[in-house]
Amino acid sequence: MLRDFFSNKLITRTPNRMAKVDFSDTGIAFERKSNRELKGTAFLFKMMNNNFLVNVGSHMTLWALKLRMPIKGIIKKTIFKQFCGGATFEECNKSIQELAAYNVAAILDYGAEGKEDDAAFDITVKESIKSVRFAAEHDTVPVISCKVTGLAQNGLLEKVTSKKALSEKETQKYQQALDRLDIICKEAHQLKVALFIDAEESWIQDAIDDMTDVMMERYNKEFVTVYNTFQMYRHDRLAFLKKSFALAQEKGFILGAKLVRGAYMEKERQRASEKGYPSPIQSDKMSTDNDYNAAVKFCVENHERIGSCVASHNEYSTQYQLELMAEMNIPKNHPHFNFCQLYGMSDNLTFNLAKAGYNVAKYVPYGPVKDVIPYLIRRAQENSAVDGEVSRELGMINQELQRRKKA
Repeated sequence: MLRDFFSNKLITRTPNRMAKVDFSDTGIAFERKSNRELKGTAFLFKMMNNNFLVNVGSHMTLWALKLRMPIKGIIKKTIFKQFCGGATFEECNKSIQELAAYNVAAILDYGAEGKEDDAAFDITVKESIKSVRFAAEHDTVPVISCKVTGLAQNGLLEKVTSKKALSEKETQKYQQALDRLDIICKEAHQLKVALFIDAEESWIQDAIDDMTDVMMERYNKEFVTVYNTFQMYRHDRLAFLKKSFALAQEKGFILGAKLVRGAYMEKERQRASEKGYPSPIQSDKMSTDNDYNAAVKFCVENHERIGSCVASHNEYSTQYQLELMAEMNIPKNHPHFNFCQLYGMSDNLTFNLAKAGYNVAKYVPYGPVKDVIPYLIRRAQENSAVDGEVSRELGMINQELQRRKKA
C-alpha cells in the first residue's frame, strides 16, 4: 500500500478536492501514544527547552563516552528512543510497522556520520546497501537517506568545493567516493527504492551537489531515484533549485528535490565570521520562509519533471503545498508530491496528513547508540536553538493530555 509513496509510475487516482487539513487535531496526531509515553516525551522536551542543559549535557555525554562510562542505556531509553527507530533493522521494524498502521511511510537513515577513513566508508556503503534491500522488501519503506560525508573525507569535499586543484591521490580518492555513491544509487534504482542525499555544510556542499547531479543524470531518466536536498536558509538556494531544474531539462532527467530549511545555521554564521567571508545564511527568518515557499511553488508548477518532498515542520509551508495541489487539481497521493518530518517531531503534521490521504513519511535514523550520538546531539541543539520549536511540541502534547482528561 505505502509503496505508492515515491511510486515509479502514476496510477489512476482520486481528484484532489480538499486542501485544508486540521493540523491542530491532537487526537489524530497522538492516537498511537499512551498517556505514559506522552508524559515521558513532554519531560524530554522540557529538558531540551533549556539551552544551558542541552549544551552541558552534550559535552558531558561526549566526555562520558570517551571515558567509556556506562551511559548508553540511559541514552537509549531517552533521547535515542525519541529520535531513532532502533539500533538495528530488527529494532527499527517495530517503529516502521507502528507508522505503517497509520499509513505513514519510513525513510531509513543509517545515523553514523563524521567518519574519515576508507574502512568506515566501506561500512557505510554496506549498511546503505542493506538498507536499500530491506526497503525493497518492505512496502512501508520506500526511501533511504545517505550522507556523502559517510563516503568521503570532509577535507577532500572542501577542496573540491573551493575549486582547488587536486593531487593525483586526491583525484583518486574523489573517484572512489563517487564510485561508492554510485554503488548505492545503482542498487536503489534497480530495486526501485528512492534515495535522499542529504545537504551538509556550505563549504562542502558544491562537491555534494556535483556528485548528486551525476547520479541524477544516470538514474533519474524514467523515474526519480535520486533526490538532492536544497537548504532554503541559504540565500542562493532558490536560484540553485532553478539552475538544477534547467540542468535536468538540458540533460534529460527528472529532478529530485527535497526541500528543507536547514540544519547548520549557527555553525555557518560562526565560520563565516571567523574566516571573514559573507554568511551564506539568509538575513532573517522571513527571507528563509519566502524562499522556501517560492521553492514549493516552483516544484508544484513543474511537477511533471520534478519529484519533490516538502521536508518541513512548518505548518504554513505544508498547508501552502496542499492549496497549490488543490488549485491544480493534482491528486493527493501523486508520486511527485511527498511530505516528511523527523521521527519524534511534528506528529501533528505527519499523522493528520496521512489521515487526509497524502504521501507522508517519517525520517527514521538507526544505528548503534555510540554511532548516532553526533546526530542526537545535533537534534537536541537544533531544537533548543529554534525559537518556539520545542515549546510548540510541548504545547501540543499538553493539549492532548488535557483533551484525554476531559474525554
